[in-house]
Amino acid sequence: MLKVGVVGAGTMGSAHSRAYAAMPDVELVAIADIRAQAATALARECGARAVADLPGLLEEGVDVVDVCVPTPMHRAYVEQCAGAGKHVVCEKPLARTLEDARAMMDACSDAGVELFVGQVVRFFPEYRRARELVQAGALGEVGTARFTRGGGFPHASDDWYASFAQSGGVVVDLMIHDFDFLRWCFGPVRRVYALTTAGREFNRLDHALVSLRFESGVMAHVEGTWAHPAGFATRFEIAGANGIVQHDSEQAAPIHTTLRNPETGGAGVAVPESPTLHSPYELELRHFADCLLYGAEPEVTAEDGYEALRISHAALESARTGRAVTL
Repeated sequence: MLKVGVVGAGTMGSAHSRAYAAMPDVELVAIADIRAQAATALARECGARAVADLPGLLEEGVDVVDVCVPTPMHRAYVEQCAGAGKHVVCEKPLARTLEDARAMMDACSDAGVELFVGQVVRFFPEYRRARELVQAGALGEVGTARFTRGGGFPHASDDWYASFAQSGGVVVDLMIHDFDFLRWCFGPVRRVYALTTAGREFNRLDHALVSLRFESGVMAHVEGTWAHPAGFATRFEIAGANGIVQHDSEQAAPIHTTLRNPETGGAGVAVPESPTLHSPYELELRHFADCLLYGAEPEVTAEDGYEALRISHAALESARTGRAVTL
């Protein structure tokens, strides 16, 4: 039985807590939040105890601490967990800065504990299916990819997303999902070029366009926004010599695959595919639990989280300087 504690009872802490509570071989022991009412309500719902802070959580005999606090607090919390000999699940982005991310990784390595990062898009069925098609060669040699993600501006405690110094804006906090997924599909990124609204005041409207050139030769265009008034949505298109796979979260069938007819070379039949009913957060955390309980090989590592953050920072540098950045 894996004993888990969650620190942070906000949106992500709630999603993670509910996922753990549904696992038969995981015991959600306690939930910590400085907002006593939030911790108590979530703990009651999930059958756990409510505690006031991380030190209190570490006294609850947990094996793993799931860190779901604002990004600028990640390093301090992860280092405390590592110092207490606890494995860590840390929400993305791994940290606000590359220096903090590396320090967190070193702290966990030195303590001999695992550090998992919540790049949950790898566990969305439509994204996994697209990667399977790429890896199987069904699309042929891939040339281009186009990814879009975003919605309205996020609101949280102390309005910390509105502080670029704390959140990194849409590039670091949101688009890092697509940077990680694209790197998972196509390998290392060679060059980054970006345009963003950074430095302009648009009343919390943040938007960015990022072009990635991969070592493999694939070109990707990634668009992220916190300026869309109609709600959150994701889309992607991956195009290869033999076909295209497309996804649009606003469509009833969220993924479509169109492959060329191998006999005629003409267009084939579009095949809509539906994702499973399991929450991607449950799939992600189930996998992390399996790594600790049964020795499963991690599909996403702290190093992956670091590399996705490195791409994000390259995009910020490109937007600031107006020049492409080579990694």
